[in-house]
Amino acid sequence: MTDPRLADRSVFPDPVYKETVLRPLFDGAKHHHVDGFRAIDRAHLVMLAETGILSREQAAQIAAALESIDAEIDPESLEYTGEVEDYFFLIEKELKKRLGADLAGRLHTARSRNDIDHTLFKLGLKARLDVLIDKALNLHLALIEAAEREKATLIVAYTHGQPAQPTTFGHYLSAIVEFVVRDIERLFQAYDIVDLSPMGAAAITTSGFPTDRARVAELLGFSAPLQNSYSCIAGVDYITATYGAMELMFLHLGRPIQDLQFWTSFEVGQIYVPNALVQISSIMPQKRNPVPIEHLRHLASQTFGRARAMLEVMHNTPFTDMNDSEGETQAMGYQAFESAYRVLDLLTSLVAQIKVDPARVADNIRRSCITITELADSLVRREGLSFREGHEIAAAVARAVVATGGGLETDGYDPFLLAFEKATGRKTAIDPALFAEIVSPEYFVAVRTRFGGPAQAPLAAALAGYRDDAKMFAERHAALLTRQTTAARTLDQRFQALKDVA
Repeated sequence: MTDPRLADRSVFPDPVYKETVLRPLFDGAKHHHVDGFRAIDRAHLVMLAETGILSREQAAQIAAALESIDAEIDPESLEYTGEVEDYFFLIEKELKKRLGADLAGRLHTARSRNDIDHTLFKLGLKARLDVLIDKALNLHLALIEAAEREKATLIVAYTHGQPAQPTTFGHYLSAIVEFVVRDIERLFQAYDIVDLSPMGAAAITTSGFPTDRARVAELLGFSAPLQNSYSCIAGVDYITATYGAMELMFLHLGRPIQDLQFWTSFEVGQIYVPNALVQISSIMPQKRNPVPIEHLRHLASQTFGRARAMLEVMHNTPFTDMNDSEGETQAMGYQAFESAYRVLDLLTSLVAQIKVDPARVADNIRRSCITITELADSLVRREGLSFREGHEIAAAVARAVVATGGGLETDGYDPFLLAFEKATGRKTAIDPALFAEIVSPEYFVAVRTRFGGPAQAPLAAALAGYRDDAKMFAERHAALLTRQTTAARTLDQRFQALKDVA
């Protein structure tokens, strides 16, 4: 084989350039963007015919040639030879074979590789955002259903890695629901930015032909044309908005995933993962390894890292059409979507199946004395003490109980009597039964009835609101999908009609 470094360098493409740039770009296009190229060609052709820029006879011949190319060429089987620069020029070459150079070249009237490429990339992102949003909505709904199921299930809430206060698993899951709502909203906002068509901007400044940019946008399923033609080819905020939203979503999801890893540890054990999601050690048969959580953690981190990389590629690039935002960068970003889909599917399944171990939770609550805050609060309300006085009495009780390895409900009353009388110089009106109620985790949760709290009423109100959000998101997403379906059907009808020329 001839060393490519010795080849004739006077003819394009240089063999090294061909292998390091053109072949990967061609392969990326044939894997990711064939449908987009096809839709853009057809929508542009329909518009050229409707505006009279091309005659109906010319448009009919071009339409027939495009159909024959689609029928005769399997993009996946193509090998890059260097005879044409890229996939776009391959289609143009095939048109010339069928129509001749003059008629084939008329399809490119009033457009450029610049507006074609950014339209192509936006179509690719829209399709992937559709899937991502759908999977995010599935997770959102699974979290709501789990929160409703576990709304009264006690757990230990941690701060700084230590047991802090009791709450319910439903209250904890509702906290995840709330940031997922905000992350989904950011995905929709990113979609709105992507959903503006660059077609018709041509290279930079539109053209002198009487094109109809709104019509092309409609046929391709965009909400409208992006107005400023320079922005169409230079404004990569559709990329940064998409991957910025993804970066934040998977940064946020990684945090409760890490909690689940901690809560399933042997020492904590407040979350039980069913056998279908547990792998057994190859050498230690007693070990139940909840490895899906580990996979969630590293896949969420991979998604975050890939999304962040897309933002960094855009950093300090010129405000113009440039290769930094194009084919290979787009393909790199698609990897973030692939790992994102896996995280959302797996986390949705996990959330639906995990359970709280009530015995372990009860023991952890007993050993950690985490209901002691309510004793201090109750002393303020029932005995008229300042919170600082109540806090000091409660602290003394907790120290005494922890020292004996006991629990507040069963072993705390005697230390409480001593601490109260020492601090106040009088007897307490709280009897043993009332004391046991005050320091119970059920009471702790039940009295926290303020807005956003874990008690039954505020949590029920929150869950109803989350259901409203889910309904609104589903309707919003359905409307986007309906627009895509309608546009695709209209484009096909108008394209087929081009061939019905008498």
